[in-house]
Amino acid sequence: MIGRIPVLDIKPLVDCGRRPAKAVAGETFQVSATIFREGHDAVAANVVLRDPTGRGGPWLPMRELVPGTDRWGAEVTPETEGRWTFAIEAWGDPITTWRRHAAIKIPADVDTELTLREGAELHERAAAEVPKSEGRAVVLDAVDALRDKGRPAAIRLAAALAPEVTAVLERRPLRELVTCSRALPLQVERKRALFGSWYELFPRSEGAVVKEGEPPVSGTLRTAAERLPALASMGFDVVYLPPIHPIGNAFRKGRDNALSAGPYDVGCPWAIGSGEGGHDAIHPDLGTFADFDYFVSKARTLRMEVALDFALQCSPDHPWVKEHPEWFHKRADGTIAYAENPPKKYQDIYPIAFDTGPEVYRGLVAETLRVLRFWMERGVRIFRVDNPHTKPVAFWEKVIADINRADPDVIFLAEAFTRPAMMHTLARVGFQQSYTYFTWRNSKQELTDYLSELAGDAAAYMRPNFFVNTPDILHAYLQGGGRPAFEIRAVLAATLSPSWGVYSGYELCEATPVRAGSEEYLHSEKYELRPRDWAAAERTGRSITPLITALNRLRRRHPALQQLRGLRFHRTNNEQVIAYSKRSTEPYADSVLVVVNLDPHHTHEATVSLDMADLGLTPAQESGAEPFPVRDELTGETYHWGRDNYVRLEPGCTDTQPLRAPAHIFSLRPSSPTGGSPNDERQ
Repeated sequence: MIGRIPVLDIKPLVDCGRRPAKAVAGETFQVSATIFREGHDAVAANVVLRDPTGRGGPWLPMRELVPGTDRWGAEVTPETEGRWTFAIEAWGDPITTWRRHAAIKIPADVDTELTLREGAELHERAAAEVPKSEGRAVVLDAVDALRDKGRPAAIRLAAALAPEVTAVLERRPLRELVTCSRALPLQVERKRALFGSWYELFPRSEGAVVKEGEPPVSGTLRTAAERLPALASMGFDVVYLPPIHPIGNAFRKGRDNALSAGPYDVGCPWAIGSGEGGHDAIHPDLGTFADFDYFVSKARTLRMEVALDFALQCSPDHPWVKEHPEWFHKRADGTIAYAENPPKKYQDIYPIAFDTGPEVYRGLVAETLRVLRFWMERGVRIFRVDNPHTKPVAFWEKVIADINRADPDVIFLAEAFTRPAMMHTLARVGFQQSYTYFTWRNSKQELTDYLSELAGDAAAYMRPNFFVNTPDILHAYLQGGGRPAFEIRAVLAATLSPSWGVYSGYELCEATPVRAGSEEYLHSEKYELRPRDWAAAERTGRSITPLITALNRLRRRHPALQQLRGLRFHRTNNEQVIAYSKRSTEPYADSVLVVVNLDPHHTHEATVSLDMADLGLTPAQESGAEPFPVRDELTGETYHWGRDNYVRLEPGCTDTQPLRAPAHIFSLRPSSPTGGSPNDERQ
């Protein structure tokens, strides 16, 4: 039902308010609505925030975003985690209405005394609502001036329009016909749900020994822990481990996904379970629970978190297959159906069947919760969920709600490269982060369209994590673009999305597919051990580690790069050059402008035409009358820019200039007097 003052089309709004919009503590976002009334009288509005205790937050006045559109908005910043609500109050604003009329009537000497008398009465009513400590006397002085017939009318009016009177009435307006929207839910989570740099590694490859014709020696959680200081020095916040559980022997895959395994083939970690245990066990080659605890503890001392893969599937050898045969789908011949994604077949994996009865469903929920809490007790607070789109959405809504009810700091990342409706719905029902189509968005138009979607209304519930590669995805752009392609995609991912990630080997620009036209890696680490000589790569300059380190350092230093909703694109006259900016206002003003050459093979020139209002400049700079300094955070060079600016960008680094990235990353505001951001969260 429409109220006396209509308040319509409120944003952010998720599923008509049935599910909460999302934010993280300290994140600033806009609440907006269409607000109007009959006739020509003025309206005003504010946002009412209530924290998890039900206490009302600061009064947040709204403004009309574009005059004449009736679209109002206010910037909102919830400071603590928990379940908040927000509502919009709209009201008739009689003093603003009077001001508009008085500004016309009094200079024309139309109903002058009557108009001034009406103004005095309105201001007197307003003063009654203003506490003495907040400027009541200022408003009463305006009342006296309006009634002082010994002064010229223009002077009396000017006294009521004085800035000090306006300031008091902005804080304590006179409100009529107040209309309040219903309270809408807002889930405020910890900052890692929005911002972080992820690194994926296979523990069994770190420290492994592989010699032709001899049994391979697996790396362990202890040898993998030796890699953690290098990841921390590159600026990563999260180290993500694929499944670390026992691997089945039945139908074990060989190298490069061969159907038959050789005697030394180690199998795929996603074929979970054997006689040595299932989802709550550790592969014996990797070590013990004490070794896992050591790995988690060492990561924590380096201010990193451990994310663990949760793949709800089994090898044919998993204990669940014998203990709970009703959890699996049987084919007409009585065999259990293995996983398929035609034309791909995964004979070593049994998917779970959710629709064989309510008891089965309840059992699956209970076991999933048990396994997740088992690892939570060992220090895991982030789970990367494998293929959530192959399980019922309602299942994940139940599981995540149960976990987050007691442990709201636990984060779930949805690994779902699937249809948009499923990806968006998984985010709506609880997943704190989502994989995206970023890997397949490479042109200027593709990136602009996709990021405009992600940073728009979808940002109220779906937080992207831009992985530049995964063990399954080696895009053709990387296969054919050489080192510059890896640099370009790293710059884009690290500056477009608050969360980004790399899979081990990306820094070495590994780019060989298993075959032409495939996105699978040759010698895929999913099926064999892949020890890498990191030290040799650094010595020979084959690594883009310096660029990745610089990107992560800038992300920590600049709050603007820790945001999604503040993304804006700017015009360029070359389709191979993209320009965009990010801006934050809390806890201090920060603007970053990024210009990237998207072509890994050629140098490109372009004119970058800036939308000045999006950059947070001074009025003189915004008008174009005064140039403003921009500092390239990668090279340290400073330029003076205006509305239209020339750039020339080469494809990327050379051996002698390892930080000559195919991009400018300009800061338009000082980052922090201490070189760090008060928003930095390293755990």
